[in-house]
Amino acid sequence: MVEFIPLLLFLVVCLVLLLGYPVAFSLGGTALAFAWIGGMTGYFDDAFLQALPNRLYGIMTNETLIAVPLFVFMGVMLERSRVAENLLDTMASLFGPLRGGLGISVTLVGMLLAASTGIVGATVVTMGLLSLPTMLKRNYDPGFSTGVICASGTLGQIIPPSIILVLLGDVLSAAYQQAQLDMGIFSPDTVSVGDLFVGALLPGLLLVLLYLLYQVGVAFVRPASVPAMPLEEREQDWRVLLVRVLKVLVPPLLLIVAVLGSILGGLATPTEAASVGAIGAMLLALAQRQLNLRTLKAVVTGTTKVTSMVFMIFIGASLFSLVFRGFGGDEVVTDLLTDLPGGVVGAMIVVMLVMFLLGFILDFIEITFVVVPIVGPVLLSMGLDPVWLGVMIAINLQTSFLTPPFGFALFYLRGVAPREVTTGAIYRGVAPFIVIQLVMLALLAYWPQLATWLPGLVYG
Repeated sequence: MVEFIPLLLFLVVCLVLLLGYPVAFSLGGTALAFAWIGGMTGYFDDAFLQALPNRLYGIMTNETLIAVPLFVFMGVMLERSRVAENLLDTMASLFGPLRGGLGISVTLVGMLLAASTGIVGATVVTMGLLSLPTMLKRNYDPGFSTGVICASGTLGQIIPPSIILVLLGDVLSAAYQQAQLDMGIFSPDTVSVGDLFVGALLPGLLLVLLYLLYQVGVAFVRPASVPAMPLEEREQDWRVLLVRVLKVLVPPLLLIVAVLGSILGGLATPTEAASVGAIGAMLLALAQRQLNLRTLKAVVTGTTKVTSMVFMIFIGASLFSLVFRGFGGDEVVTDLLTDLPGGVVGAMIVVMLVMFLLGFILDFIEITFVVVPIVGPVLLSMGLDPVWLGVMIAINLQTSFLTPPFGFALFYLRGVAPREVTTGAIYRGVAPFIVIQLVMLALLAYWPQLATWLPGLVYG
């Protein structure tokens, strides 16, 4: 009976979240209630809660997590400086003469925004507001249009520098050290956020390439559903277009190169690179004449709200983790995964499936802080590479966010899409991209080197 208490705790948290209560307080409140009942009945040792102050102090002094508010600031500042709007207009002029050119433009801009902001919800909403009316006006198929926007908006899950990868890297680092200590390795290797950034780069770019190949295929098979821009609306002077492309495209590219290049070149840690990105975003907004006190106040307020939410969830998840372990949850999960048929392959399949389903009701932040610390040490002690595992989790949850009927990206777009665009059309549009995501997961599972080769080359 006692061994089922950790699973009951996890189930109750999910039910409380489905009722709509705030995540941080659902995690912390449910954990405290179980701890109180367990203490009264003798099934829980209150000494576990005494470790909470040390956990909170560790969060407060974690230098890696300083990157979170800096990357959030960078993303919100770029959103306010109309970078997305200018990029979409310019890319549409560049690729508009091609069938499917608007879809290609949306994908490329989504990739650039992912590498600039890493905020999935904001990217999907921004792309939906800016590009969906234009695509529908050009007689693009509504399903194709919404599918491209949803898929491109979720690229912020996997393309660095992503806030999600920062959080996942920090949690995986702790899980990796714990796994090695459990195996009797008392001078453990470490895995950093920079390792995860570098490891996610090739899979992220390959995913973009698969998106583009699919759209080119649609242009050949169903050209009427993705018409080219009318001749009279195209820029006739290629020199004017070239100047416009360079003017709009070069500044955000330089910002991305400065952030990622400093990490890849070993010149800066992700936290230091995040500060470069924050300053660069301000300079870019200043060059766009969008930086003023009102904008700065709005950006700082937005950054504070998002950062506070993330760290409150972190605190609630820390409390949940302590209570879960106090009831012996880590032993239950270890026994459950190690007893599965198929060994490490079976355990990995089950964990990926559970995370995929949890992605319907939990955001990536909750899954990162709650689920990964529980299953991560077990999987890593089975010999899995931490960078490969992190990239697999990121792409798996990106797929979950696209999958009907509960995918978060679908909800974001449904909220800003015109009424004439049906929910069925959105579901139909994302279906091919879900298949592409599954193909990417299969490729990564078959060739782990897609995630591990570049970090080994860069960091040795």
